[in-house]
Amino acid sequence: MFVLSGYEYFLGFLLICSLLPIVALVLSWLIRPKARSPERRTTYESGIEPIGGAWIQFNIRYYMFALVFVIFDVETVFLYPWAVAFSQLGLLAFIEALVFITILVIGLVYAWRKGALEWS
Repeated sequence: MFVLSGYEYFLGFLLICSLLPIVALVLSWLIRPKARSPERRTTYESGIEPIGGAWIQFNIRYYMFALVFVIFDVETVFLYPWAVAFSQLGLLAFIEALVFITILVIGLVYAWRKGALEWS
């Protein structure tokens, strides 16, 4: 029946994955509260009225610290598949991983010298 045999499960999976967010959005639209009251526009996270505006300026160190964390966190995720297949890869892949880790260490030393890791 299908021209590409063996892709029936993939097509079913694709349809389910496409329909699931649509069904979730329609269901949330149907069961949400429809009343427009002033109480709906209040802050509900902590129950305390906010003080000041939301457009305050944060220190750049928070962003730098977060960026350095995200960069090194993502880079270490790339090492996981390498570690899983380590026994089949060989010496060349080991050398490539050492070069990769060396680049990471150089980036860490650079960030450290620039003061991106200092909190005070």
